[in-house]
Amino acid sequence: MSKTSTEEQEYKEFDWNITKRLLIFIKPYKKVFLLSFLLMLLTTVLGPLRPVLSKIAIDNYVLHSNKTGFLLFVLLIFILLFLHSTIQFLANYLMKWLGQSAILGLRTKVFEHLQKLDISFFDRNPVGRLVTRVTNDIETISELLSGGIILIITDLVLIVAIIGFMFYLNFSLTLITLSILPLLVFATWIFRNKVRKTFREIRKSVAKLNTFINEFLSGILTIKLFNREKEFNAKFETINSENKNLWVKTINYYAIFFPTIEFLSAVSLGLIIWYTSENILSGFMTIGTFFAFIQYAEMFYRPIRDLSEKFTNLQNAMASSERIFEILDTKITNIVSPIKKTFEKLDKSIEFENVWFSYDGEKQVLIDVSFKINKGETVALVGHTGAGKTTIVNLLCRFYDVSSGKILIDGEDIRSYDLSSLRSKISYVSQDVFLFSRRIIENLTLGDGTIDFEEIVNATKEIGSFDFINKLPERFNTNVVEKGITLSSGQKQLLSFTRAIIRNPEILILDEATSNIDPELEKQIENAILKLISGRTSIVIAHRFSTIQRADKIIVLHKGRVREIGTHSELIRMDGIYSKLFKLQFENHINSIKVNK
Repeated sequence: MSKTSTEEQEYKEFDWNITKRLLIFIKPYKKVFLLSFLLMLLTTVLGPLRPVLSKIAIDNYVLHSNKTGFLLFVLLIFILLFLHSTIQFLANYLMKWLGQSAILGLRTKVFEHLQKLDISFFDRNPVGRLVTRVTNDIETISELLSGGIILIITDLVLIVAIIGFMFYLNFSLTLITLSILPLLVFATWIFRNKVRKTFREIRKSVAKLNTFINEFLSGILTIKLFNREKEFNAKFETINSENKNLWVKTINYYAIFFPTIEFLSAVSLGLIIWYTSENILSGFMTIGTFFAFIQYAEMFYRPIRDLSEKFTNLQNAMASSERIFEILDTKITNIVSPIKKTFEKLDKSIEFENVWFSYDGEKQVLIDVSFKINKGETVALVGHTGAGKTTIVNLLCRFYDVSSGKILIDGEDIRSYDLSSLRSKISYVSQDVFLFSRRIIENLTLGDGTIDFEEIVNATKEIGSFDFINKLPERFNTNVVEKGITLSSGQKQLLSFTRAIIRNPEILILDEATSNIDPELEKQIENAILKLISGRTSIVIAHRFSTIQRADKIIVLHKGRVREIGTHSELIRMDGIYSKLFKLQFENHINSIKVNK
């Protein structure tokens, strides 16, 4: 999303272009939309008919003591009320169904688009913001798609219809009744602006509150360790009080606005009584007309009052829609060849050919990187933090695309392969194992129903994760708590190794995969790694030289460039960067042993 994002913009004037894009999601249900619109229009016509029928019943039957005719009119009004209520129920039901169906399509499209976007998009956009887009913003739009525009149109039509009926009954009395309208519009305008500004502040306050709570819960161990509970309580109290005061402010606005509307409505009613009293006594006006105008006065002010809130919701939905379409308009930067090739297996080699790469377009992370990995080789990437090791495997997985140069697999540019088929043949084990809040078996298969349970069990036995899984309360069906906090770092890493081997990948990537292993599991993990990389093309990023020494080839990176390539013994003899790194770690290891003694 652009830097000029509408992140802080909570309200936006009506935009027809945005509305047209939203209507695309209603298009599959256009018949339902038209039907609900016609039904709502019908309710706006049936509603204002009641006062007219009441006038006829009073003037023509009640005042003439025509009991039979009056009862017939009462029955007619009852039928009209029943018809009006039934049609209104159907219209409301269809609008809500339509809105939720459209929102289903919109949310699905946004979610699918997010999955297609490259990792750099998520580097630029915090997760919390994207979650808000997919949840809160789309929920705001649902109010618009669930009949928001239809209700605004029908309310306007209702106001016009009421005024038309009023003028039809009595022109002068209508003008007197509407004399209060400018004051009503002015009061509504002030209320709308005040509430809109306060709600904008409330949304910012809620975001601030959510951010604080999220940070607090994430760092609860640190807070307790350093006894900072009182300070965080005080900070929370301040933020919470700010939020409460803003809500009290809106309550005050509502407490003033609604009584003002009631007061203006009462004034209008008083004017009707004042004008009609003398005219009824003189015979210029009937009691039925008076009764009808009383009903119209009540009907007239309700939609005007509602329109203020509906227009605010409309503006809110416009701003939310703009933010949603910013996501949908974000282009997928991964370059895909128009002729997609299915990547089935690695036959020859992986080759980096003069690869340059920058995350921000300015600082080069990889500079003219070239090397070759033959099929079946285990290659270790070595270098200081920031040398570009993880960037290399990110490019191989096509989380990002090279700035210049090429990555070739069996002589073909990696971008010519179908992305899904390419990644299905790569297993990536990182040092930060992510486990979903689901069952163990679901974390291993990741929803792949083609993997047999027997294959899963065999994989866990081969890696060594079967023993601890078998001791869990429900074994493979045990639910993993959020982030897997009930499992040790070693157990989580074992699960990640199992997840990798189940897929029998063509290319295996181990990114610092042994850095968080418990000491008692280290030997078990190292044995599992040997089984995992045996006969398989593997790329290993590791600081532990016990893992690196077994590699067929070691590539030494320094400041984004390939400085040395060779086996462990060859690089030691070269007495270069690798040799210095090895001696440094060896000395640290010896010193550690001496300290422990």
